[in-house]
Amino acid sequence: QVQLVESGGDLVQPGGSLRLSCVASGSIFKINSMGWYRQAPGKQRDLVAAISGGSTNYADSVKDRFTISRDNAKNTVYLQMNSLRPEDTAVYYCNLNALSSASPWYGVDYWGKGTLVTVSS
Repeated sequence: QVQLVESGGDLVQPGGSLRLSCVASGSIFKINSMGWYRQAPGKQRDLVAAISGGSTNYADSVKDRFTISRDNAKNTVYLQMNSLRPEDTAVYYCNLNALSSASPWYGVDYWGKGTLVTVSS
């Protein structure tokens, strides 16, 4: 069983900063990628940022404001969010693609329950 636990969501004023964390635990054999998605009310869930090996990928709307990083020893991924805007308000979900005891031969996506980020004055 693989579990993802996010933390760090909060209410912040425009221009402020937050750091989200996501810890993966369970019978993980190999992590292929970790990332963050977000879903605003009435909208679809979209990729924010992802990290795989040494490569990172960002949505155009967050480039130069958000930074994704990973601590391999702790199976943890972070999302540093700076210069936050009201349009960044959403539930942020952690994503993990990994080989595990449940799927040792091909990568499977796992999701956290989400953490709410609200940007408002």
